[in-house]
Amino acid sequence: MAAAGATPGAHGAAPYRRRVAQGPLARTVLIGLAGIVAVLFLLLPVIVIFVEALSLGVGAYVEAVIEPSTLHAVWLTLLTALVVVPVNVVFGIAAAWCITRFEFKGKKLLITLIEIPFSVSPIVAGISYLFFYGSQGLLGPVLAAYDIRIMFSVPAIMLASMFVTSPFVARELIATMQVQGNEYEEAALSLGASGFKTFLKVTLPNMKWGLLYGALLCNARVMGEFGAVSVVSGSIRGQTNTLPLQIELLFNDYSAVGAFAAASLLTLLAVFSLLAKAWLERRR
Repeated sequence: MAAAGATPGAHGAAPYRRRVAQGPLARTVLIGLAGIVAVLFLLLPVIVIFVEALSLGVGAYVEAVIEPSTLHAVWLTLLTALVVVPVNVVFGIAAAWCITRFEFKGKKLLITLIEIPFSVSPIVAGISYLFFYGSQGLLGPVLAAYDIRIMFSVPAIMLASMFVTSPFVARELIATMQVQGNEYEEAALSLGASGFKTFLKVTLPNMKWGLLYGALLCNARVMGEFGAVSVVSGSIRGQTNTLPLQIELLFNDYSAVGAFAAASLLTLLAVFSLLAKAWLERRR
């Protein structure tokens, strides 16, 4: 009798909890809290950026945007993304294919290495590159002997950005390919398809949404990277300043309108990436 009486109570607890969590009061409170947090910490800062950028009028805003050093920063930011994202896409595909389709010694170590940029501060990564490729670093004398300069140049920005953003595509593809399994690939191989044809006709179409999603996240992270790039670039005005560095430079020069105008450009790029990400999520 005791057991029989305990069963309804055990089964009745879950519906009760669901009723409490789904009640109108709880729903209203949770939605209200989420809305307040979103407005205070997400929407208002974005609005402030555009209000301050346009505080002196549209003419001053346009003048700040077309200022040569700002335009160069925009160009350098886009160029870095155009180089870094495809490299990380290739790395992500190779790493995901290797991890999800093969068993080998050191597999867990490889996964750990892929995760390192998430746990290492970008500034630490920048300093590591500086002590490795800098004039006083491990490879400094060798590079100097061949008149090769990496630090405080565009290649240094790209190298640091690659390190910081390398896990994004790989992690997304690893999760996608683990869920999908390899049944379709095995079927294609059993029907006589080559490995390369199987990859193009079966694997790549099945991973396309994960690939695009990871590439978008990687692109957004590249364009907004500050810590590692600030260490290895030297922040040379009109030469090695990306858009985040240009914003800091203008702010330190007490050019508030110029800083907020540059920040509005970076915000628009981020919003575009988020909209594309949301569209991919709906399609996916």
